Amino acid sequence: MDVQALDAKLDLLKHQLKNIPETQELEKLLASRTDLAGRAGDVRIRVDDLTREQKKADLDVEQVKTRRTRDQDRIDKGLIANPKDLERMQHEMVSLERRISELEDTELEVMEQLEDAQREHTDLLRQVSELDEKIAATTETRDAKAGDVSVALTEVTEERKQTASGLPEDLMALYTKVREQKGGVGAAALHRRRCSGCSLEVNAAELGVIAKAPSNEVLRCEECNRILIRTSESGI
Repeated sequence: MDVQALDAKLDLLKHQLKNIPETQELEKLLASRTDLAGRAGDVRIRVDDLTREQKKADLDVEQVKTRRTRDQDRIDKGLIANPKDLERMQHEMVSLERRISELEDTELEVMEQLEDAQREHTDLLRQVSELDEKIAATTETRDAKAGDVSVALTEVTEERKQTASGLPEDLMALYTKVREQKGGVGAAALHRRRCSGCSLEVNAAELGVIAKAPSNEVLRCEECNRILIRTSESGI
């Protein structure tokens, strides 16, 4: 079997495989999983940022509380004899209490945000896990339905590889390029003076050129640009 015939068979097998309902369902499931995993990753980053922010808020509160305890202890022990210094420190104590209240509010807000982010992350991971189960089950069903097609696809792919390995690289490169441009048909037989690719008759002058060309020369249809294959029925 020639390369073009093998390519046509591969296209048919791939089409059959793609049109198994579970194959299309898998594409949707995998796309959903990619989206969910991306969202989970973003939330994980937010959780990490908020965790660091909470630790900082905790430390800020602790530092101010430590200072308040230290100053209050000095006042309680009568270590501040100067009335003005004592008055100033009492004012500072009021400021420290206010600062602690503000920091604790911030600490509580960050804690709530962190808890929300953690719940969201856990929920997204649960959804990813559920999708993984669906993907595994759907893949199993798809593989069961596609068993014969998959085996045939592997066999034809290997046969095509071996067949193409015996052909010149530049010819294969040209064939592949034309095939992509011409809807999967890169070469066409010249049959009874007509190109089987575009079904147009080759004019007499061109037929003369084709008839004189060496058997190993690569010829192209002037109308569709496909590689022309000469046979005993080409009419030249």
